[in-house]
Amino acid sequence: MEKLLPAKCSQELWFGILISFALCFILLSFDYSTFFSVNNGVNLLVNTQQVDPIGILKNQTLSITDQPSTESCSGRFVYMHDDLPEKFNHDLLENCKYLTRGTDKPNLCPYFENFGFGPEIENNEGVLANESWFSTNQFLLEFIFHNKMKHYECLTKNSTLASAIYVPFYAGLDASLHLWDSNLTVRDSSAKELVDWLSRKPEWKKMWGRDHFLVAGRISWDFRRQTDDVSDWGSKLRWLPESMNMSMLSVEGSSWKNDYAIPYPTNFHPSKDIELVQWQNRMRKLERPYLFTFAGAPRPDQQSSIRGKIIDQCLASSTCKLIDCSSGGNIDCDNPASVMRVFQSSVYCLQPGGDSYTRRSAFDSILAGCIPVFFHPGTAYSQYLWHLPKNHSSYSVFIPVREAKDVPASIEEILLGISEDKEFALREEVIRLIPNLVYADPRSRLETADAFDLAVKGILERIEDVREVIREGKDPSIGFADEDSYKYTFPQTQEQT
Repeated sequence: MEKLLPAKCSQELWFGILISFALCFILLSFDYSTFFSVNNGVNLLVNTQQVDPIGILKNQTLSITDQPSTESCSGRFVYMHDDLPEKFNHDLLENCKYLTRGTDKPNLCPYFENFGFGPEIENNEGVLANESWFSTNQFLLEFIFHNKMKHYECLTKNSTLASAIYVPFYAGLDASLHLWDSNLTVRDSSAKELVDWLSRKPEWKKMWGRDHFLVAGRISWDFRRQTDDVSDWGSKLRWLPESMNMSMLSVEGSSWKNDYAIPYPTNFHPSKDIELVQWQNRMRKLERPYLFTFAGAPRPDQQSSIRGKIIDQCLASSTCKLIDCSSGGNIDCDNPASVMRVFQSSVYCLQPGGDSYTRRSAFDSILAGCIPVFFHPGTAYSQYLWHLPKNHSSYSVFIPVREAKDVPASIEEILLGISEDKEFALREEVIRLIPNLVYADPRSRLETADAFDLAVKGILERIEDVREVIREGKDPSIGFADEDSYKYTFPQTQEQT
């Protein structure tokens, strides 16, 4: 028996070595990052690489690929309520056939393609660049913004790190379902359910909502119904006490200080910086045979509208090109190439208000290198403070018109009175502004800041100002949601530049 012991020991020794080797292999192969996700700031960042055909994911995935450090995101972290019930966003997409776009097209469903940019434009008639142009609907800003936020470099899963809380409620799409509903309870139901849900979350109690913001693809007036008269327009979202503590970014801000305007989405969504540079250079080289142009339709039912007089002057001038967007007009205004061709051929683009103060056309014209001509400060100057220069005379012409009777006898003469040097400087500034006003492809990350980047920067600065008030021991509610009548006040000067 004793002669068998060495063999037995040898077998046990080799078995022990084999087990040790297996354990080492398992330990070396194990991913420890899951244990350190709380302490490692890199892993707090969200980057959604996976996308579905419509451009929205129900479940977010974490990735640490090419993410900046926690230090580089200091003061820039944003927490997104991706646990928001789907009735407030995703379910609206599932029922897109009920969402109308306000024209003869049946619904908004086709426009949710490509992250909300819409169908890619295939036949651009030589007017647009070969890539990154889409048939984008202006009402989908909130959906576009949501998809951009999913790829924001400083998005965090840890709300304690966040400088701002983003609420991905599709306020405009939800409103479009009920704006014409005579039942006010139905019209306001989503808004009330939203603020009730938010106010129960732990993130709310940090600043009682003053670090929260949401985005809408409609004008903010659509959410400020002041009475319970069924004939009054809109929902009461922005008058709910909890909502008044929040900020809203929309295509047009109201005259209240917690409403902010960000650019309408255009049809250009570059995926590379070089695409922007090439487009800007192309706009510089174009010949512009028309002195001025106007794209739109008359508003005969609005006595205060100046469009009728503008159209009359354009038709009477050999230097003006009219894009008639009324039924049976001379150009298909739903065709981006047709509209951009005229804008690219014009020195100045007239931008009177329409159903509201602002116009998507103003951004389309700037994209075409066409100098905008504004008639009311609420169309651009007091709206897009994060995206347009404070010195409005550096990129536009201002002809103040308070009432229809104030329209000058000859807009053409005013524009002809602008020197060639001034015209050149205006156009250069317009072209320089193009990157500020486009929403780039969310799957790429440009070196140049786009409209989304500037909007996020603006709201972060706004919230930091509120924090400073709190640090000083003052009441942050004072002035936060006050009315700001300046937004629609004409300046004292009457100069046309």
